[in-house]
Amino acid sequence: MTLEVRHLNFAQGNHRILQDISFSLETGRFFALLGPNGAGKSTLFRCLLGLERPESGEVLLNRERIEKKSPQELARQIAYIPQIHYPTFNYTVLDMVLMGTAAQGREWSAPNNTQRQAAEEALERLGLGPLRRRGFRHLSGGEQQLILIARALAQKAALLILDEPTANLDYGNQLRVLLQVKELNKEGYSILLSTHNPDHAFLFADRVLALHDTRLAAEGPPPEVLTPKLIATLYGIQVEIHQKDQGLPHCVPVLPGASIRR
Repeated sequence: MTLEVRHLNFAQGNHRILQDISFSLETGRFFALLGPNGAGKSTLFRCLLGLERPESGEVLLNRERIEKKSPQELARQIAYIPQIHYPTFNYTVLDMVLMGTAAQGREWSAPNNTQRQAAEEALERLGLGPLRRRGFRHLSGGEQQLILIARALAQKAALLILDEPTANLDYGNQLRVLLQVKELNKEGYSILLSTHNPDHAFLFADRVLALHDTRLAAEGPPPEVLTPKLIATLYGIQVEIHQKDQGLPHCVPVLPGASIRR
């Protein structure tokens, strides 16, 4: 599954949101999308999902423009995991995951055995089988996020787009969710994930896309592009990048009047 974005431009009225965005995500890669609030990350995702139509440029899946694909075809190729989800009804976990299989069945038809098997397999794959009869709204934030990932797996799409999936989670659940996403990446899934935490990119991503002031401010491997200068440009704070004993780099904020412990 190859995703190509070519010279994408998007505006709402006179407000420019995205300008000349181009990148290519090849099969099995893990891209982290960084940028400040309001930089256009969610708008970019909506364009990739065919929910917004850019004023110019194109989005291609396996070299075919997405507007030529039906919603069912897109759903078989791209799965979207939002940062938070509040269903109107307290569906069971199994029903939530079954919703991901809708594109595999006929419109308005009840889930068939193949769809139910796909949902069960997705739950078991993430170790969530014991939760199948629980109400989704009664789960913890980390459990809910894993259920949404299971729903994407049941969808059987090769590309997973995750919009700040750890934004509302505690430190432990952030790592648990990202470790599961990384495992899926190792199995061949292509990942495009937005985050505000540069350390998430250092830990898990192959490549970084940095959005700032409507444009891509940087693209490349995390250790090469996530510099103190770029982070200051994106977020307006000073950091030092530490790397001990050839381990993974990580960010340490430089606080006014404070010395940094190494």
